[in-house]
Amino acid sequence: MTRYIIWHPNHAVAAKLSWMPEEDVVERAREDEREGLSPSTQAGEFVREEIEHIREGKHGARSPQQAIAIGLSKARRAGVKLPPPKRGKKRTKRQAKRDLAKGRRGRRKPSPKRSRAVRGALKRESRSSASRKALSRQASRAARSRSAASLSRSAKKAARTRKRRR
Repeated sequence: MTRYIIWHPNHAVAAKLSWMPEEDVVERAREDEREGLSPSTQAGEFVREEIEHIREGKHGARSPQQAIAIGLSKARRAGVKLPPPKRGKKRTKRQAKRDLAKGRRGRRKPSPKRSRAVRGALKRESRSSASRKALSRQASRAARSRSAASLSRSAKKAARTRKRRR
């Protein structure tokens, strides 16, 4: 990834940042797929990358949920077969469907004007959305909304995966 540093009166601004996922992230996700891990595990690599970007100061996010959403979107566009959410807003489902279709079609060059606009908007957002505290709060909230049946299912699936990997 090429980075040009431009001096700004207040601070150095990285002018050219890639919105494509980094090669090693895509490779780790492919490795997860070869190992037979679930699409959500594969997508986790992209979410982790996004959290790192925020912590490095590449850009910000309004909330931990937005950071996660950006990572999932990147994963779908990179070809991870992650289905749209069953519950949630209609708009979110429609966007997830669109991202999946883009992932199947293959990568095209993004619009420079749109990339600049998105980058500018995200640069103005807070970096604290990727803090340990914010992510911990998000994880607790997500865990609270899960049912006993859901927890049981995932525990059984984890046991099956462990057995298969040994």
